[in-house]
This record gives sequence, C-alpha cells and structure tokens, in this order.
Amino acid sequence: MLFSKNPTSRFLLLTLTFVLLLSFSININASDPTNSEDDSDDLEQLLALDEQEDQLPEDQDQESSSRFSEAEVLSKAQRIVLELNSDNSKRVIDENEFVLLLGYAPWCVRSAELMPQFAEAATSLKELGSPVLMAKLDAERYPKVASLLDIKGFPTLLLFVNGTSLAYTGGFSAEEIVIWARKKTGVPVIRINTVTEAEDFLKKHHMFVIGLFEKFEGSDYKAFIKAAMSDNEIQFAEASNIEVAKLLYPDIKATNFLGIVKSEPERYTAYDGTFEMENILQFLDYNKFALVTRLTELNSVKVYSSPVKLQVYVFAKADDFKTLLEPLQDVARKFITKVMFIYIDIVDENLAKPFLTLFGLEESKNTLVTAFDNKGSSKYLLQSDPTPSNIEEFCSGLLHGSISTYFKSQPIPDNVRNNASVLAVVGKTFDDLVLNSPKNVLLEVYTPWCINCETTSKQVEKLAKHFKGLNSLIFAKIDASANEHPKLQVDDYPSLFLYKAGDKDNPIKLSTKSGSKELAAFINKQVRPKDQAAKDEL
Repeated sequence: MLFSKNPTSRFLLLTLTFVLLLSFSININASDPTNSEDDSDDLEQLLALDEQEDQLPEDQDQESSSRFSEAEVLSKAQRIVLELNSDNSKRVIDENEFVLLLGYAPWCVRSAELMPQFAEAATSLKELGSPVLMAKLDAERYPKVASLLDIKGFPTLLLFVNGTSLAYTGGFSAEEIVIWARKKTGVPVIRINTVTEAEDFLKKHHMFVIGLFEKFEGSDYKAFIKAAMSDNEIQFAEASNIEVAKLLYPDIKATNFLGIVKSEPERYTAYDGTFEMENILQFLDYNKFALVTRLTELNSVKVYSSPVKLQVYVFAKADDFKTLLEPLQDVARKFITKVMFIYIDIVDENLAKPFLTLFGLEESKNTLVTAFDNKGSSKYLLQSDPTPSNIEEFCSGLLHGSISTYFKSQPIPDNVRNNASVLAVVGKTFDDLVLNSPKNVLLEVYTPWCINCETTSKQVEKLAKHFKGLNSLIFAKIDASANEHPKLQVDDYPSLFLYKAGDKDNPIKLSTKSGSKELAAFINKQVRPKDQAAKDEL
C-alpha cells in the first residue's frame, strides 16, 4: 500500500486529466460484467493493432504523425495496460508469469499523477520485449477484487509472479517503474558492448550505475550483480571495453570500477570502497540524490527514508528559487553525504503547509530555510536572511551542534490588559510563567480541534474563580497546537498539570474526568498548608 484511502479535492486539474485518460482506456467487459469473452484475445488484438500502427508505410506514417495528438499517444499507451474486473482478474494473474498491477481510484489525485507514468512504463516495457503484463484495477468499482488482491489504499502497485504478489518498492516515474520491473523479472543489469549501445543507453537513462570489469566473473563482479539485484531504483550497466565505458563515465582509468552518473551539475561520483554488496548499496543511498532535490508527492517516501538524516528544507516561490538554485548547489556541494538539501515550492500548500505548520509559519510567503534531524526528531529554523553565506553557516552549525532546536510559539499575549483569570501561556513564556514562577501553577493543555477541551476549559475557569483569593496558586492554559517547549511533552488533550512550587520538574497530572468538586479538593490538599485546608464546596 502506498497511500491512505482518503479522497481529496486538491490538484483538480490532475484529477480531470485522470478522468480523461480513463475515457481513452479499453475497459474490457466494463459495460457488460456478465460478458465471458476471453480477455486474453482482446489484449492480443490490441497489441496487434499497435504493431500494425508501428509498421505503417513511411509516407503514411509521417502523414499520421502530423495529426497524432498527445491524447492519442496517451490513448495508445493506455491500451497496452489491461483493465481488470470481477471476471478476468483471477484468470489474468494466474495465467501470466508476471503481472504488474496498479490499483487506483478515480477520485485519487495520486492515482492521477501515477497513471500517465504507469502507461508510459507499459509502452517502454513492451518495446523492450519484457514479459511483464501491465494491468490496472479500479478498486473503487471492484472492491471485492481489490480486497482479494490486498489493495488497501490508492494507488497500490503489486507485482504478481506466478500468482504470488510482491510489494512494489521502486520509484514512481516511468523510468523507475521500468527499471524496477525489469530487475524483478530477470534483467538487473544492462550489458553495453558497443559505442552505439552506449550512446543509445545515455539517451534513455538520466541516472545509472556503470561497472567496468575485464571479465564478467570474480568476487567483485558478483558483488556488483548482487547490489544491482538488491537496489530497487537505479539502472545498472556493465561493460568490459574501457573505451565504451568512458562514453558513460569519462574519467574511468582502470577495470573493476564502479560509479554513479546523474543528470545534474554533480554528474559523476566514483565508488572507492571494497566490492561488497552492502557497501555498494550504502554508497548509492548517500549519492543518488541531486545536490538539491525538489520534493514531490511521488518522491516523498524516498526522500524521507534517505540515510542522510540531517535534511535542510528550502521553501521559496518558483521564480525566487531559480535565482537561489545555483548558489545553493555550491553550498550543498560542501556538505555532500552529510546534509541533504530539499526544495519545496512555498505556494504548493499540499506540500509546504504541513512542514511550515510545524514551525507555526504556515502563512509565510517569503523564502524560508528550515532543517530536520531525523535521528532525534529535532527541527531548526534559519532566523537570518536566507542568503547562501547564511545558509552555509546554518548548515555548519547543524553539523557541529551549535544551532538551537526550534520550538514554535505564538506572540506573547498581554494577560494584564486582558484581566484574565486564567493566564494564556505561549512557548516563549512557558519558562517565566510556569517553570520559574515561585507559585503553584495549574496548567491546562488544550488544542482548538480537541472535542473535550471546551468542557475542561469551563471547569478551569470555574476553579480559577473559586481559588481567586489564594495568592500562591496561578491558573494557566496553553494551546499545544501552536506552542512548544522541551519540557512540555503531551500526547493527549485536554491535559491538566499541577506544577507545585519548589518541584516544577515533577508536575502532577490530574484527571480531566474528575468533577469540579473533586478537582478543587485535590488542589486544596496540594497547595494549602494543612492547618489552613478547608473543605471546598463548589
């Protein structure tokens, strides 16, 4: 399962595109679920039709090409993808050695994003002569079939090998889908023998691993093959001719060489470790990303799972980022394998807002630089101007541990002016009003979305009025959704804590299910001297 089963209204245009794409697809037996015609024959006829189109006379082909719209190209790609339903799904999966299945829902935006990539991958795999049958299932329309195939969210990709499912673990571009499918069906490495093959390979792959070996044997080569089979994202290529290999990696000087090639300024990175599968895979994990990676819905899982746990996020408008990109790449080059640099379009609320909310900056429109240490779940904010020099200094501080962890806070409220019986505490005033206060503090921790918080808030207000004459006790509240403090770690809302004077490090948690009378009695017992304690009546 790739994503959760929640409808969304975002990316309306993509959703409409997806619906249009579905209208072009061949939905076998969709109009008549009881039709029992052989779906394999239908598929063969469609493939034959594509082959006939590919073999048109040159003059006729040129004339047709001029009229061939993008929609028609997509239509052809979609026809290669077999539509499964209640009647044909079991037969198709049981009768084919390899079936790569996309489970989708028409309303799912991520399905809409993935569908064109899946169709393009189907076209490429067909041209390569792959034995993989590409299929799709509208899991919303056929929920029983989806349940039997273990499709629990949208979109879901599964590879069936002789009827047994294998979870998809690759990337989500057409190229990445092709690479993963070929690796899992017997082609983990492409052998490059000639200059022409090398030139053709370069046109098709924007990132790849090249291995040069005098002979395709020995322990180093075996480790290379094992790494190629274990990796799920990158195309591996091998060569034995150094001149051919140099077309792919110009700086090769000897055999038993391995390097990664990317289509970006930091294009070539050579591997200098021992040829062991684990070491090779680790090298790729640390070097496969661009100097600055743009975060998308489709690559987010890959980004979050990177072994580079210190990640710097740059939020900027697209036009502003164009100016910043080149100097930012220069900064990133100094922190390769230590800090990962990620760009998010600040206008894209679906990607930017969840991150910015963690800093209380969800309304920001100007360029921001933040960081996360995923090892310790800490977050940081560059609080000076986001210039290249400041970003570099920020990153150096992150590596050396000299940057303070960021805790979000609302602006400091004026409790005196508001004449509040329950003081409003924010992240910036938590130390002064709670931890460093010489008085006892009863603190209510709430969130605006909490269903039961309103009832507890009314109780606290009532208690504050009741204990108004007790100078040693303060009542306070804090909105945990907008304020943070390292010594306030709360998982459930509402929560009530009594911070006793002289023992602020060990707050007492009160039950929010207790009535006002029980709470008053408990507070009275804790904060009044024994000889002054009296029975409270509320």
